Amino acid sequence: MKTLNEHRAFGGTQRFLEHDAAQIGLPMRFGLFVPPQPRALLVFLAGLTCNEETFAIKAGAQRLAAELGLALLTPDTSPRGAHAPGEADAWDFGVGAGFYLDATQQPWATHWRMESYLVDELIPLVQRDTGLTRIGLFGHSMGGHGALTLALRHPGRFQSLSAFAPIAAPTKGPWGQKAFTGYLGDDRAAWAAHDASELMKGQPRAPYPGGILIDQGLADKFLAQQLHPEAFEAACAAVSQPLTLRFHAGYDHGYYFIATVVDDHLRHHAAQLAG
Repeated sequence: MKTLNEHRAFGGTQRFLEHDAAQIGLPMRFGLFVPPQPRALLVFLAGLTCNEETFAIKAGAQRLAAELGLALLTPDTSPRGAHAPGEADAWDFGVGAGFYLDATQQPWATHWRMESYLVDELIPLVQRDTGLTRIGLFGHSMGGHGALTLALRHPGRFQSLSAFAPIAAPTKGPWGQKAFTGYLGDDRAAWAAHDASELMKGQPRAPYPGGILIDQGLADKFLAQQLHPEAFEAACAAVSQPLTLRFHAGYDHGYYFIATVVDDHLRHHAAQLAG
């Protein structure tokens, strides 16, 4: 790992690093905040237009994370520099944005392997570096989709889960449909395997008995067409999965909203990761 920047913060250290990612086949960057007395690792998956710095700079999470003993891992959202056709157009939620899955369609299948990169490479790398064994997962928007789906696709790997304004049923919205077509082809069964609401429906029992926390702004312009938290709520109810889904009047999709509620998420994870 190559350290690009390092900053002292709240008695701990905020670093931004780069490494050669075997699963991606390209260099990848990530942020890592290590508090004075780390007890657990909390992984945050960011949304579209973001990178490894966005949450670390905008969310204001380090102060409370330091008090709670939570190390914060913030991966970049997508492969960069592959020069794949259409990569430069990623910001319209077409192909190019990482979407936290392993693509099966060319030209994306070679480098767009974000699920394998996170689960099999980056998180184990950081665990070895920090010595932390208990892991929580949360994310925002596209990263909220990633957090919910990766947690459900890898049972037992993560001990706590939450999300901010997640794309909770991507098969129902234009963003998810466009990305899934590009990365996974036209097979909707393959799509369902990366849809948090569909995955939750198929659970034999509640995978997170301590509860899942989701916060959603009611002034979020993407709520009606793209996010569909009600589908995830219904799926949780069907398998008796405890879910706290909170709606907030006047709040939009951005980081002012995240900064407003992030402390509740940190405490949610700290409580479950302490067990």
